[in-house]
Amino acid sequence: MKKSVGLAFYLLLSCGFLAAQNRILVDAAHAKDTINRNIYGHFAEHLGRCIYGGFYVGDDNKRIPNRNGIRLDIVEALKKLKTPVLRWPGGCFADTYHWKYAVGPKDKRKHIENVSWGNVREDNSFGTHEFLELCEMIDAEPYLAVNMGSGTVQEAVDWVHYVNHANGSGHMADWRMQNGRSTPWKVKYWGIGNESWDCGGAMTADYYVNEYKKYATLMTNYSNTEGLFRIAVGPGTEDYNWTETVMKEVPARRIEGLSIHHYSVINWSKKGSATQFTEDEYFRTMEQAWRMEPFVKKNSEIMNKYDPRKRVALIVDEWGGWYDAEPGTNGAFLYQQNSMRDAMIAGLTLNIFNNHCDRVKMANLAQTINVLQAVILTKEEKMILTPTYHVMEMYNVHQDALMLPLHVASNDYTMSEKSLKAVSASASRDKNGEVHISLVNIDHLKTQEIEIDLGDISARTVTGRILRSGKIQDHNSFESPEKVKPAVFNGAVLKDHTLKLALPSCSVVVLTLN
Repeated sequence: MKKSVGLAFYLLLSCGFLAAQNRILVDAAHAKDTINRNIYGHFAEHLGRCIYGGFYVGDDNKRIPNRNGIRLDIVEALKKLKTPVLRWPGGCFADTYHWKYAVGPKDKRKHIENVSWGNVREDNSFGTHEFLELCEMIDAEPYLAVNMGSGTVQEAVDWVHYVNHANGSGHMADWRMQNGRSTPWKVKYWGIGNESWDCGGAMTADYYVNEYKKYATLMTNYSNTEGLFRIAVGPGTEDYNWTETVMKEVPARRIEGLSIHHYSVINWSKKGSATQFTEDEYFRTMEQAWRMEPFVKKNSEIMNKYDPRKRVALIVDEWGGWYDAEPGTNGAFLYQQNSMRDAMIAGLTLNIFNNHCDRVKMANLAQTINVLQAVILTKEEKMILTPTYHVMEMYNVHQDALMLPLHVASNDYTMSEKSLKAVSASASRDKNGEVHISLVNIDHLKTQEIEIDLGDISARTVTGRILRSGKIQDHNSFESPEKVKPAVFNGAVLKDHTLKLALPSCSVVVLTLN
């Protein structure tokens, strides 16, 4: 017999039972939305050592195993992560990038100055062919960001023709074949501009919309029968007028996605250390991470006004922690370490995306390697996996699974008279019938006792994995690459339709029910 979940939850709240214990109700009866695998996407920009010295070590490199210059240990790590989609070439870099400079024989490619990130010289040895080969190697969908800032509509049209159109269809397809690719790649995802309100051209919303409509119309045929998924620029702060303008003024037949950006930054002028941070800085970072919830919710509400059928996807194609660059490194390269604080950001944020999967259809962590909240760090031949990598690997069980709605009543995590919810959660049922529940306790001091009412779900066994460490500042280094890694979690007790567990401080747990 199905429960009235709303009434049951209200009674639990009113009886005061939750004062000392967190309570979660699983509302499987109302499950209807699928968690799009692309929520677990990544972002690779020509920035610091993300591409050169990260993904790409050069096809003449004899020390680091590679295929056509693409580093093979990174390929294997990203395949294990089940990386579904990869965004490239930017970021701010995208609006100065001219793709034609980076195709054809490498000794003939035009060298450029990366004015977005450190004014370094790049030889364009990693271009469209190399990126799309990388995507094929890691089984990821490519997501190309078009240069609206300094490019032209014709340049974007040519790029679509070059990568997507059939052999013999025109001179762009002929050029592709001359450059060694015998078949089109059929790239689906196209971002039109990047942060056009700032580094992408300092545009107003009205100006951007007029430019966007030209690109979105001309990059494909009138009816878009080739199925391009065109993603418009949305806000990077709570500028909801931008969202309103795009959704109101762009015809529905010209847009498939709207992007937003949010970084968990406590002070843009003084971001703080990635590892040497105080408890107060940790709490303030968690405040910023929790801001993703109302940011997604409010943008979704505006989109619902103009798109009640939810045809247009909300795309969070930049998110993560952002701190000061590591001492002794180039500040423009944004190289930072990755601690248990970042694991908390990842777990909390991915739970938010899962729970809003009716509208959020893609997200791209910034960035994949050696930049910002990276999942991989490299140092010459060495490679390490960060705590964020481990969270995303633990959570990949949710990809393409049915989201199970949760009602969560959480204790507060309090510091200096400010409070946040200590517990974050999401749940899903995969195609094999397994139920997965992901739990995060951002409180760095207190264990959280949790009781989970499974409702109509019948399970015989529960297993789990946990990511935790002794201190919130703990991280993996090249000297100690496995200081933080997942372990077996045996702390969940299943009895009838109830799960009970103690969730340790500053930890991420993923449970599997059979």
